[in-house]
Amino acid sequence: MAPSSVVVTIEKPNKFSLVEINGSDSTLLLEKQKAVSPKQFTWFLFLKANRVFACLSWLPMALKTMFLSVKKRIALSGVSEEEAKSRRLYRFIKVFLFISIFALVLEIFAHLKKWNLNMIQPWEVQGLFQWCYMTWLSFRVDYVAPLVLTMSKFCIVLFLIQSLDRLILCLGCFWIKYKNLKPRINGDAYDIEDGSSFPMVLVQIPMCNEREVFAQSIAAACQLDWPKDRILIQVLDDSDDGNLQLLIKDEVSLWREKGVNIIYRHRLIRTGYKAGNLKSAMACDYVKDYEFVAIFDADFQPNPDFLKQTVPHFKGDPELGLVQARWSFVNKDENLLTRLQNINLCFHFEVEQQVNGAFLNFFGFNGTAGVWRIKALEESGGWLERTTVEDMDIAVRAHLNGWKFIFLNDVKVLCELPESYEAYKKQQHRWHSGPMQLFRLCLPAIVTSKISVSKKANLIFLFFLLRKLILPFYSFTLFCIILPLTMFIPEAELPLWVICYIPIFMSFLNILPAPKSFPFLVPYLLFENTMSVTKFNAMISGLFQLGSAYEWVVTKKTGRSSESDLVALAERESKSLNEEKITRRHSESGLETLNKLKKQEEITPLKKRNRLYRKELVLAFLLLTAAARSLLSAHGVHFYFLLFQGLTFLVVGLDLIGEQIS
Repeated sequence: MAPSSVVVTIEKPNKFSLVEINGSDSTLLLEKQKAVSPKQFTWFLFLKANRVFACLSWLPMALKTMFLSVKKRIALSGVSEEEAKSRRLYRFIKVFLFISIFALVLEIFAHLKKWNLNMIQPWEVQGLFQWCYMTWLSFRVDYVAPLVLTMSKFCIVLFLIQSLDRLILCLGCFWIKYKNLKPRINGDAYDIEDGSSFPMVLVQIPMCNEREVFAQSIAAACQLDWPKDRILIQVLDDSDDGNLQLLIKDEVSLWREKGVNIIYRHRLIRTGYKAGNLKSAMACDYVKDYEFVAIFDADFQPNPDFLKQTVPHFKGDPELGLVQARWSFVNKDENLLTRLQNINLCFHFEVEQQVNGAFLNFFGFNGTAGVWRIKALEESGGWLERTTVEDMDIAVRAHLNGWKFIFLNDVKVLCELPESYEAYKKQQHRWHSGPMQLFRLCLPAIVTSKISVSKKANLIFLFFLLRKLILPFYSFTLFCIILPLTMFIPEAELPLWVICYIPIFMSFLNILPAPKSFPFLVPYLLFENTMSVTKFNAMISGLFQLGSAYEWVVTKKTGRSSESDLVALAERESKSLNEEKITRRHSESGLETLNKLKKQEEITPLKKRNRLYRKELVLAFLLLTAAARSLLSAHGVHFYFLLFQGLTFLVVGLDLIGEQIS
């Protein structure tokens, strides 16, 4: 064989062949390769085509499955009480949806026909449809666009003012951290050896049908590190379930036998919700012997040193009326909904509460995890049942009477976040409806009060108007109504910095107190816009006394505990205590009640079901319709924002975020 020759082995499906190629005839190898490649390439195309057809056949099945699941969800879901009571906003949004769909059909047809108003003269109009389109364009330019443009400018101004307020709050928080401005205890601490030096403290645990959490909240309160003869724990039970009342009584009896000074109270006339419950408890004769009152909702679990970290701040400061601690959440990583709630509440406590407490000595009482000077409560008029935010009510009245507040960011109390969207929605409705009720009632008192003009301005313009009224108003109007409308009214198109740059920057500031939540920046922005529907509806209901303005729904709890709680529980429930507990309860009704409840749960297991939220669903289709319209104009960022915002509304409207209710 010649040195310049090469032997090439070509593998075929069933045999091998040897081909000798001389160095001078190098094209032979290419020809042989070309002779084999077409058949292999054909098989390759067949395989690819098979995969494509498989995907195409799978897609209709996937769509069919999705639509069937949605149909099933619609069939199994019920209309919530809130939706049945308040239909005005739903009808308003539905009208906009129908208009947008009609406008989208017109725009698509005009886009396909390549109609242009500037190039078509009135005498050149052909057909009724083209005449309708030209009439719509003329009406839009002359009447609709100026109105939408004026409204959008007004909302943008409110948006900028509120964003500036957020920025100033964040700068104040940075300044507090830079200067280490923390509340300090005036004077010496209480003498541990002398129990009589400790002030008398009343601990109140208001609850109503809190089956899942009553035991752990009572246990946490009973383990507070304070002289036993200087503390009294009131379990204020408003439950309407007789079996649950027996269980709570039994739990109170257990701790009383362990030497804890604890009593059980149940109202016969259950009026006024939580405010009525607290008002009834403060009317007891023995309350006059106590100087301070600590309040914990049923799902709150204070650390044993809570009172020693909070009560000493009152010493040497007779003008101090409230010490508020921060909330910490045992289930903040449970699902996406709790993660997004954690971002909001971390900003509320670390930025809003801390800055207002440090520079203004005032903030809204959170209703729990706080210690009040009883004298401040009495001089401010006590608990009133006139709104669903009794905590904010008493805080405003105490501030008008000259009492000061401090916020302790380092003192944290464990609690739960709502894990279902249904529970979270009802909670937010109460939190945003109540302040508007209170604003109507307190405005005359604020104007005629003896506090300084700057404090009056802070209460009226910042505390109520800007943060309670303007925020939900512009969020809903600007991003859920005006923005999709501008896709059909290009003369009033919103600039890019309004829908992209500033919202992302504000979301970035909101997420700073919870740095581990940075991956959820975009979902947080979209979810906040979605919640603006609920907040806007609640704000309008509270301001004008509409619908369910005075509705109070107890937030559903799951009874989750942290790891430290489980350790403490294990220490408490040792073997000897268990034996003693079984012996003592054997002849009581508690064990019988517990057995009945267990049998009942076995017979009727709880079923989880989804709800449908019509306002969110209608807005989802409105935004998706606007996103389809933006494709015709190649709006870019506007399209992506509308698309993902519409999908977020769809997910929330189908109750696919968080846990389902039972």
